[in-house]
Amino acid sequence: MIEDLARRFMERMLSKSEWTHEAHLAVGLWHVREFGAAKALERLRFGIRTLNESHGTANTSDGGYHETITRAYVELLIEFLNRYPAQRSLDEIFAELLASPLAHRDALLAFYSRECLYSAAARLEWAEPDLRYFPLVM
Repeated sequence: MIEDLARRFMERMLSKSEWTHEAHLAVGLWHVREFGAAKALERLRFGIRTLNESHGTANTSDGGYHETITRAYVELLIEFLNRYPAQRSLDEIFAELLASPLAHRDALLAFYSRECLYSAAARLEWAEPDLRYFPLVM
């Protein structure tokens, strides 16, 4: 399941309706497992921007790609993934991710104020958490 979703993401074959929060998490999890944090972030930046554009969504200071959300999730997904042995199925890990607090849409608000996270500046460039830090892998 996750491999197919990741493949279709990379091929820009996901429809806008399929590009849900859960799909973002699955594609992010697959990328961090396959490529590690730094390379995953690079590939996700490009992939999300180009997928957005293929859907007619502009990547601007008030819409589309969000640098801080993407990087924060890469950091947290690496930390989450490191809890599991390498032989563990990615689909099993993803099921546990979906059952965890990290899967909640507002999970990053444990680390960021709403004003900081949803600012134009945080959308365009990495913003450090302003409430509580999480261990940075990169």
